[in-house]
Amino acid sequence: MTSTSSEQRPFHETDLGTLAVLAWSGEHPEDDKDMPFLLAYSLGDAEGGPETTAEALRTVLDEAGLPIGGPLVDGARHPSLPVSLLVQSDQAVVNMPQLNAQCVVPPEWLAAVKLRGYAYFMATTRAWPEAKPGEPVPEDRLREFASAEETLLNATHCLLPARSLR
Repeated sequence: MTSTSSEQRPFHETDLGTLAVLAWSGEHPEDDKDMPFLLAYSLGDAEGGPETTAEALRTVLDEAGLPIGGPLVDGARHPSLPVSLLVQSDQAVVNMPQLNAQCVVPPEWLAAVKLRGYAYFMATTRAWPEAKPGEPVPEDRLREFASAEETLLNATHCLLPARSLR
C-alpha cells in the first residue's frame, strides 16, 4: 500500500529564487483615473525551478492571509493584514512576513498613489524569467504577462494603503 504525503516541505527563502517587483500605472476603466499597480513575481530560478518558486511564494502568500485566485483583499478593511506598502521618495516597499520587496517607481505612479492613497498589488506564483530586475520591460510584454489568465488565476490581488515615513 502506498500513500502520498500532504506535508509541506519547510520554507526556505532561497526557494523563492529571484523575486522582482514592477510598478506601473494606467487608466482604470471604472473611473478614468490612473491606478498604481505593483506586480511581484519570481524569475523561477531557484534550484528546483519554477515549481519550487511557485510553492515557496504560495507559502508566503498563504501565511500573509492573501488568497491565490480568490477575491480582491482590501487592506484598508483588514487592518491586521500583515502586508504593507511604504512609499518613500521614488521607492515602493512591500513588507510581508518572511520577505520585503522594493522597486523604483516612476513619477506617474507616485502621482496615482498620492491621488488614490493605495496601490493595486498583485503577486503571482507564475514565474517570469524574461523580466529581470533592473532591465526595462516593454509595455506590450508587461501587458501580455500581467493580463494572462495563467498569471491572474495564480495570483493574489490586494489593495494596499500607501504609507510614508513622516
